[in-house]
Amino acid sequence: MQEEIFISGRNIPNIDPSLAVWHFPISLYLFLGGMAAGIIFFASLFTILKKEKEVPTTVKGGMIVAVIAIIIGLIALMYDLTHLPYVWQLYMTVRIESPMSWGAWVLLIITILSFLWVFSYSTEMFPKWDWKFDFLKKFQTYLIENRRTLAMILLPLSVILGVYTGILLSAFNARPLWNTSILGPLFLASGLSTGAAAIILFSKNHIERRLFSKIDIALIGLELALIIHLLMSMYAGSAVQLEALDLLVGGEFTVMFFVFVVILGLIFPALLEGVELMGYKVPVIVPALLILMGGLIFRMVMVEAGQITRFLY
Repeated sequence: MQEEIFISGRNIPNIDPSLAVWHFPISLYLFLGGMAAGIIFFASLFTILKKEKEVPTTVKGGMIVAVIAIIIGLIALMYDLTHLPYVWQLYMTVRIESPMSWGAWVLLIITILSFLWVFSYSTEMFPKWDWKFDFLKKFQTYLIENRRTLAMILLPLSVILGVYTGILLSAFNARPLWNTSILGPLFLASGLSTGAAAIILFSKNHIERRLFSKIDIALIGLELALIIHLLMSMYAGSAVQLEALDLLVGGEFTVMFFVFVVILGLIFPALLEGVELMGYKVPVIVPALLILMGGLIFRMVMVEAGQITRFLY
């Protein structure tokens, strides 16, 4: 029999376990929610500015992508829930102090309004489609006439949805890696960037792609600045924050974070987009897919690493 002497009850497997209840479905839900928020933000913004004809993919096909992303994200969320039959109870009350409560309400409202948005463009996207019922045609005409009003409602909701994907994590004060106010703006910037990348990926309009390449480069710069701010604030934090930072800098998530998120998911695609803007031929699919990949892996790292970190002092 082997004898072991424990001089501390901390960080011992099965004695001081870490939280491990959120896995890939939650990371996928946060990624798709952020990307959808980004697409909806740009579609609403250009509609309010009366420039929707300059970005046809954004306001039409892009919104279909956003709706599909929301649906898949909700399916992933439902898959992860333990007590699915009781989900409806979440919508029987509103608790302003609960990010989960107002996030659920915003997601519900933005899903309904996004469906209405796509419905308003259905005739333009599918000219041969006939709704047959007169009341549906009248309702579609009403939506078309009030599309800017719909955009004015969706614009702030998309910002809230994008921020919510980060605040959902930062609300857990017991997890040092998540316990920072930077996560909200960081997840919003990442959602806008992945939304722009999705538009670039599906757009066949050269002018629209160039416009969103410029927007995406600016967003990547903002995202990198926020990541540096996150790391520096944790470097200047308490012992538990330094231990949490060790997971990203020199720990088990270092390669995923710095190689697949920072370098391949942000810096490299930004350089490719810059080269393309300079007039060189770059396959548009490459930087777009790298940004989407980086956005998903970033959320996987934050969700998994955040659950490992905890306060021990």
